Amino acid sequence: MEAIVLAAGRGARFGGDKLLAALNGAPLLTGALRTAFAAPVRRVWVAVDDDPRLVAALNATAARLDAADRMVIVSVPNAAEGMGASLRTAAAALPADAAGSFVFLGDMPAIAPETPAKLAATLDQPDRIVVPIHAGRRGHPVLFGADWLGALKRLKGDEGARRLLAEAGPRLIAVKVDDPGVLLDIDRPEDLARFLSPIGAVGRDR
Repeated sequence: MEAIVLAAGRGARFGGDKLLAALNGAPLLTGALRTAFAAPVRRVWVAVDDDPRLVAALNATAARLDAADRMVIVSVPNAAEGMGASLRTAAAALPADAAGSFVFLGDMPAIAPETPAKLAATLDQPDRIVVPIHAGRRGHPVLFGADWLGALKRLKGDEGARRLLAEAGPRLIAVKVDDPGVLLDIDRPEDLARFLSPIGAVGRDR
């Protein structure tokens, strides 16, 4: 399997440069990258826009994690279109023999490393989509079986893959996890304080 990390957004609600914001002495994107590299995947494909500072931070982070040889940076020329463009471009870059792909969001720094492994253990058919559930809410990352990779390549706009989850019906498998990080995303500067709060690990269902 492979992993996609979406890191092409400008973070307008954050005031810009969200993924480069400092969190625990490292760029915010470090958390998502660390969990993606810990997942049972061959490589991590990071969708980025044209910000050279972000690319430099990604390379430095991958080197610190001793995983530079497993990271592939995918440039999204039309990133302003929204999440659909990032997913479409990254999915098109995946190798043809991929058995499936996780989709991580770069602004979700607190997903437990054991969560992706639990999702992968549940993916028993290529037509499945596996999602984590915590406190009754659906979170990230989402694991798409191989049959869905073609649909990811056709996404448009800023909706992301929500439509595919709605279309999956019984092929959507929800896995309960004791991991509040699957719900915690950082949208605004005040969310950093929420991240540090022991009762603040809540997020939005996308």
